[in-house]
Amino acid sequence: MIRKPITIKISNGLEARPIALLVQVASQYESSIYVESEAKKVNAKSIMGMMSLGLDSGESVTVSVEGADEAEAMESIEKYLSSK
Repeated sequence: MIRKPITIKISNGLEARPIALLVQVASQYESSIYVESEAKKVNAKSIMGMMSLGLDSGESVTVSVEGADEAEAMESIEKYLSSK
């Protein structure tokens, strides 16, 4: 399992379109991928779960990935969340 804090740098934060794209990125991998914000932990492959976090640009989340392709999955998720 890999756990990593990531600061969201997407200019408008995680609104509907960026969340849909994040779910597409996460769904490419076999690994389980979770995003944690404060006390809430949701599946990164769930649009409704991700929408419930209401994350803005500049906020920090912890991403945890576990599975056969966890290194590649973490790299892709970090690259997406860190892009402007």
